[in-house]
Amino acid sequence: MKRNSLSHTQTQNQTQTQTLSPQQVLQVRILELTTVELEDKVRSEIMENPALEAIEPETIDTGGIIQSEGGDTYITSADDYRTPDDIPEYAGWEHRSSSSAAEDIPVSAGISFGDTLLEQLGELPLNDIERAIGEYLIGSLEEDGLLHKPIDEILDELTIYNGINTNEESLIAILKMIQTFDPPGIGARSLQECLLLQIQREEENDDEQPQNLALQRRILTTHYDDFSHRRWDNLAEKLGIDEESCREAIADITRLNPRPGASLTEGLGSSRQQIVPDFTIDIHDESITVQLDNMYIPQLRVSNDYQQMLDDQIRSGRAEDKEAAQFLRHKIDAAKGFINAIKQREETLTRTMNEIVKAQRTFLLSGGDEAQLKPMILEDIAQRAGYDISTISRVSNSKYVQLPWGIFPLKYFFSDGIATKDGGEISVRELHRCLQDLIENEDKSAPLTDTELMEELHKQGFSLARRTVAKYREQLHIPVARLRKE
Repeated sequence: MKRNSLSHTQTQNQTQTQTLSPQQVLQVRILELTTVELEDKVRSEIMENPALEAIEPETIDTGGIIQSEGGDTYITSADDYRTPDDIPEYAGWEHRSSSSAAEDIPVSAGISFGDTLLEQLGELPLNDIERAIGEYLIGSLEEDGLLHKPIDEILDELTIYNGINTNEESLIAILKMIQTFDPPGIGARSLQECLLLQIQREEENDDEQPQNLALQRRILTTHYDDFSHRRWDNLAEKLGIDEESCREAIADITRLNPRPGASLTEGLGSSRQQIVPDFTIDIHDESITVQLDNMYIPQLRVSNDYQQMLDDQIRSGRAEDKEAAQFLRHKIDAAKGFINAIKQREETLTRTMNEIVKAQRTFLLSGGDEAQLKPMILEDIAQRAGYDISTISRVSNSKYVQLPWGIFPLKYFFSDGIATKDGGEISVRELHRCLQDLIENEDKSAPLTDTELMEELHKQGFSLARRTVAKYREQLHIPVARLRKE
């Protein structure tokens, strides 16, 4: 009789994973902040960490290099992030609001809340009906970026106004796609969902804090009512955790953005946006000067008093002083890490912007002629600057630059290329302009169909399919020919 036997084998697999250090996580978070947000973050950090302090203008020394307003070069030490004391406009702690900074600054036409989201929608592989549903959902978002309108109401409106019959499952599937757009939290149907979406995005990008993020998610899912009504006293006991961990999780949640659409929203009835540019570009003849606008951010250093206290504790050598020394060292290390994160932000932003300027030099010297805007993707600048694509994406998604002819998001400089018949390449934005020109100059009694538009573009050297032409026409929010007939 044959005996069955069980055998056990052991195999060893070697895998390589990459995790971010706490300092790298801090650098990523600081990098994503706009200039105004960074001002608030610095102010908050100083209040929370007594080892971190602002430098008064008269105490600033000299040491490394920064750029000040007007293109003058000033010096700062390698350890301190400082502002020169001879800048007369230095405002210290005086906060510059986005509305006052943006006053009387022209903003580029066509860059709006809806345009930003529709651009991201255009990158998804959707059919015509799905795309129409996505566009309607984006149009239904409020200025805070949330969807307050009930799903049933949207289904009825799609049927009545667009002739689209769909179901709740299909509609929510497309809404979920929109919720993956930037900024995180966009398209949420409630504040709770908005915060959870932002935590989910952090979970996808941050491998260093899984427990803290899981705790934040748990608070918002199982104890949201206590959180929203600020009943935080007994929350640690309910969660079965220590109070310090609970406080940290709550603090992280309260730093999330309850209005993710606010940074994208234009004022109703106004062609101006309340935006504080992160960069200013000046152009004189063939010279282009790039300036990082950070002069209103309080400059920082580690507190001399705290450092002295730590030195005294270490010198004493007494056992009872060890705990105090650990506390002081923790605060000082946190202060140094924060200062270094801001310096890293400055270096990353400056290098990225300089490479964008080099790549788009012809466009900038042309005074904003979009025909001179070269096709450029994130990978191009990542290779030039020596950063990961994710770093360039974070910079381009949240930063603005003031040009002599208006304020533009950095994403404006990026677009895919379209091949021409002569082997060249133009940006999609330039193709949009050509398409818009054709439609603006058409015979309104007999508007051009998508096929006719395709043929006209062929004459200009663009080899495009009719479906592609229809897609670009839709991106410009231009209706089909029969609806343009006058």
